[in-house]
Amino acid sequence: MTADYRYDVEVLHLLVSPAHAYFGRAREGAAEVPTTDADHAELVTGKGIVGDRFFGKAAHMDAAVTLFAVEALESIAAELGAGPFDPLLTRRNVVLRGVELSPLLGHEFTLESGGDTVRLKAGRPAHPCAWMDEMLAPGAHKAMRGRGGVRCQVIAGGLLHRGPAVLVSPVPLDPTKAGDANVLRPSRLP
Repeated sequence: MTADYRYDVEVLHLLVSPAHAYFGRAREGAAEVPTTDADHAELVTGKGIVGDRFFGKAAHMDAAVTLFAVEALESIAAELGAGPFDPLLTRRNVVLRGVELSPLLGHEFTLESGGDTVRLKAGRPAHPCAWMDEMLAPGAHKAMRGRGGVRCQVIAGGLLHRGPAVLVSPVPLDPTKAGDANVLRPSRLP
């Protein structure tokens, strides 16, 4: 039996977008796509987020939901001497504050929010695209490499709510690497 670790986090943004906004050449500008920064999002097992561009797409079922730590974006802005950046411009579905994400790669974990729980599996890194130089600042694409978040599969669906949440991980995470000094240290579950 493995031990689980609980981390108090905050779901800052829940991006639900029915279409891609970044395609073609950046100089032509982003597509006008209706995007919702939702109060809650419905995640469906094996399909993703209802209403999102990757929902039910076979090529994306193992990576239909992207998670991103806002602290990474804040660090990138500081390094580039720019910003603050709008986290929604990264086009990540779930923007969290308070926990590093890369150790979750290959592991299942849960997010508890608003009395609901969803279970995800972090399958691979969410690599940034060249559009980040256009949408955030010159150099953002390179600066985001290795810290663009994680792409996840929905293992057990439900509602995910914006606001205070708990991330339950099978592996220890270092909240100090998220860049937020106010994050509580993890506690082991029985």
